[in-house]
Amino acid sequence: MLSQQFEFAAGVSESGILSRVRNFVGESTVYKERGFVLAEDDRLFEKAALDSKYIRAMVNFIEDEFGVHVSSCEITEDNLGSLRAVARFVASKQPFAVG
Repeated sequence: MLSQQFEFAAGVSESGILSRVRNFVGESTVYKERGFVLAEDDRLFEKAALDSKYIRAMVNFIEDEFGVHVSSCEITEDNLGSLRAVARFVASKQPFAVG
């Protein structure tokens, strides 16, 4: 019988993800220049005209910050359209995300 030991690290909580995503978006020049204050469920694409460069920056941030891969078919408004949507999406991609 093989005995293997695995050490699993818990993922980042959804509220922790939300906070980090809010900071990232808050530093975005698109939002800084216009002085937006975003609520968790505000639609990012309705508040500002976002382009593919911004979306790529968001995907890079998610992948670098949280270590999850974002495939091209996952780049949707349902997953990236609001602060809360991003937090839910990232939390769902972590194998052991905590509440």
